[in-house]
Amino acid sequence: MTSDSDNNSRPAKARIRAATDVGGTFTDLVYYSVDPVTGEAGQVRIEKSGTTPPHFEKGVEDVLGRAGVDPISLEAFVHGSTVVINDITERKGVKVALITTAGFRDVLEIGRGNRPDLFNFNFQKPKPFVERYLRFELDERTNHKGEIQKPVHAAELEPLLAQMRADGVQAIAISFLHAYLNPENEQKAVAEIKRLWPQISVVASHELSREWGEYERTNTAVLAAYVHPKVSRYLSTLESRMRPPGGATSFYVMQSNGGVATVAAAQRNPLSIMESGPAGGIKAAAFVGRQIGVNNILALDIGGTTAKCALIHNGDVNVTTEYHIERTRKFPGYPIRTPVVDIVEIGTGGGSISWFDDGGKLHVGPQSAGAVPGPAAYGKGGGNMTTTDAHLVLGVIDPANFLGGEVVPDAAAIEAASKPLCDRLGVSKQELARGIVKIANANMTNALRQVSSNKGYDPRDFVLMAFGGGGPMHAVALAEELQISHVIVPANSSVFAAWGMLLTDLRRDYVKTDYLAFGDGAASKIAEAFAELKLLAHDDFESDRTGISLSSIQYDHRLRMRYAGQEHSVEVAAVVDANGAIAVERLVDDFHRTYEQHFSYRLPAAIEIVGFHLVATLPVEKPPLPRREGTGASAQLRKRAVDFGRGAIEDVPVFDGRALAPGQASGLAGPVVIQEPTVTLPVPAGYAVSVDDFGNYHIRAIR
Repeated sequence: MTSDSDNNSRPAKARIRAATDVGGTFTDLVYYSVDPVTGEAGQVRIEKSGTTPPHFEKGVEDVLGRAGVDPISLEAFVHGSTVVINDITERKGVKVALITTAGFRDVLEIGRGNRPDLFNFNFQKPKPFVERYLRFELDERTNHKGEIQKPVHAAELEPLLAQMRADGVQAIAISFLHAYLNPENEQKAVAEIKRLWPQISVVASHELSREWGEYERTNTAVLAAYVHPKVSRYLSTLESRMRPPGGATSFYVMQSNGGVATVAAAQRNPLSIMESGPAGGIKAAAFVGRQIGVNNILALDIGGTTAKCALIHNGDVNVTTEYHIERTRKFPGYPIRTPVVDIVEIGTGGGSISWFDDGGKLHVGPQSAGAVPGPAAYGKGGGNMTTTDAHLVLGVIDPANFLGGEVVPDAAAIEAASKPLCDRLGVSKQELARGIVKIANANMTNALRQVSSNKGYDPRDFVLMAFGGGGPMHAVALAEELQISHVIVPANSSVFAAWGMLLTDLRRDYVKTDYLAFGDGAASKIAEAFAELKLLAHDDFESDRTGISLSSIQYDHRLRMRYAGQEHSVEVAAVVDANGAIAVERLVDDFHRTYEQHFSYRLPAAIEIVGFHLVATLPVEKPPLPRREGTGASAQLRKRAVDFGRGAIEDVPVFDGRALAPGQASGLAGPVVIQEPTVTLPVPAGYAVSVDDFGNYHIRAIR
């Protein structure tokens, strides 16, 4: 029998804070312990395991098991996943019906006329996610001023729902005209549907977007409904496993806007977590940049399936609602009106497959070998040559350190995968591997230009920060192409997105379309509009019941502005004092400057405000940035033959990055390779590498 005094004498167990990022190939884990008495954070640790589609929660359990982390010991858990974007791109959602205003049944078919491939006479518009027989009209109407002209009549919904039941509908999207101004009719329709059919999933456009644009708003509601039932079940299942009885876990989900949310909030808007993994990496890049005094960053995340990049200017990560999935140079994609970190994502990663088109041109990606069967080197039956296989052929990846030394590369499989390509091109395996890496680098260079020079920023004014499993291997080559002189490979780069999730605050974005001519009295009207949004933010955070004091909510005020008579706008940060007053003159100057940066000119014209964007964040506790301490072991391992893609194979020294203490590698000149169990950093001739106090690698061109 145990007494109360015996229980009190036992030392309290350390609690663990952890984050997982489920990628297309790997599931990453970052975690650290917290002393229950002193509150001091322990060493940050990492782990990786293969992703397990379609049961992604198993991959999360696997990686926790590999790390020896019991869910009952978790104090806080943050999760990022590709489940939403995968269900959409792979068309694995549910059967959706749409209810819309009479006369607007075909808005999804009509779409927009600004197609990217203007002179392609074979162009076909995006196929709607709701077939026409499942798109229903309701005789209701709200005018452009937000005035209800025809209210919703409950009796009209009953026959529509009966037909939906007969057709096997699993989710309903509602999008009424001008609901962004006044959602009353949508709210009535939702309430009546839930009364008549409590089990059905219902998503209304006003719950997701309060911006104008009936096509974009309707498509957003439809896609949210399309994934809502599956995402809701997935998050509920994962939450039950990560919050077992007796546990005290605060469970958060990483959002696409660069913040975290509660599970309930993510379930209400599943599209908010569509790009959760990439957002975590970009936020981590901004955080590390602030710690080391670097505020202009081109962030590049190369994983097994895709490469993602974003621009960080003056320490700020741009968030946009002008987002499209599946958009290419020839296909307009599907618009989604939800706040997303402004990223460009391409299908080039470690598992990208090399293939020939009908004209005999060699491509790399977007098809990926994924985790199973994976690259040929995995020895799991993969028969295609991938970027990872090419790096092995070139000697960039150490065969003895492949996948942390846990797997011996299947040389015979690489040989078999490369032979058809070599025979068709008439080149050696070495030349093929060089070509594959060069094509992959070209794809990534174009993506980096899309977020920089295409938007008025000179890449040479930025530092390239590369992370993800493949980021360090390509970083210097990409910087050389863009004439960037400084490259940073951050500590824990292979699991950087997961680590970034532990650095992220609770965040909600409130974007509302509202027209306001910029003139006398504008300042007070702007203040009133933001005050209304702040009340919404306070109420939403209160409903989350996070246990964090709401007095610590921080606000960022932004305005959508344009010249009178124009269609497109730019977003400008507003300076607001403690009393809510707007610095009007500065706002005008910042608008002209921002507009000119985007479009290369400014006009002597009147200015209009067309939207308000309030960012509300609730700070959460974050781990300290760990400092690097060398292991004391010899840093240099050996020499090996490496092909840097410059036409020659060099016998270069290889260093164990974990043994490099700050300052120890200062001035270490290339050619050299630095490696850790999950990181490979090739540094060619003409560059020098050093390690800072936090374990970040800095590679600079030697002048």
